[in-house]
Amino acid sequence: MDPIRDETAAADAITARLDEVRARIAQACHDAGRDPASVELIAVSKTFGPEEIAPVIAAGQRRFGENRVQETAGKWPALRAAHPDLELHLIGPLQTNKVREALSLFDVIQTLDRPSLAAALAKELARAGAPPAPRLLVQVNTGEEPQKAGVAPQEVDAFLAACRDAHGLAIEGLMCIPPADEPAAPHFALLAKIAARHGLKTLSMGMSGDYETAITLGATHVRVGSAIFGHR
Repeated sequence: MDPIRDETAAADAITARLDEVRARIAQACHDAGRDPASVELIAVSKTFGPEEIAPVIAAGQRRFGENRVQETAGKWPALRAAHPDLELHLIGPLQTNKVREALSLFDVIQTLDRPSLAAALAKELARAGAPPAPRLLVQVNTGEEPQKAGVAPQEVDAFLAACRDAHGLAIEGLMCIPPADEPAAPHFALLAKIAARHGLKTLSMGMSGDYETAITLGATHVRVGSAIFGHR
């Protein structure tokens, strides 16, 4: 076996899958009458190392999603030093005791989901002072699943008001993860309706199995992992 040849073949396979995802995003936008530039691809790199991420960066991908603060701290500083234009999105749950570290690592936090986290973010942003604040999305538990994080749909209005009025946080948009055993479209439509009611332009919805549906229903960000990197 030739390790170099195997590594090259693996990188080529990842790049080919990325090209396929990009083509399908462009086609979904065309079918929906949307500009492909209106949809941002977040390559979900959780559990993958720099050797798998490098060919995706080389192919021009600049936005990546990670689930855990600790994993991100271990692998991304060197990559970001080499590529300062990369943008990192936290797409997993954030513990309040990890807020300070998260703010130093991520450009976008997509999983603001409870009052205690809003308070912790506001406190740490006030302490930090001048550094740019990350963009914030509120995670909505559209399926009201008890095991899943997120604000219940009927509580989003009050939560957004509290983020703004009590904590001084600027919310850019909403994200959701539909129940795995239900059609995704009604959940995407609900998220889009809530966002429109509040004038929020950013909708992070859609993953490897349903991002084309999400685009049809207004997604501005799609989070794609296995369709690019393969199965973990």
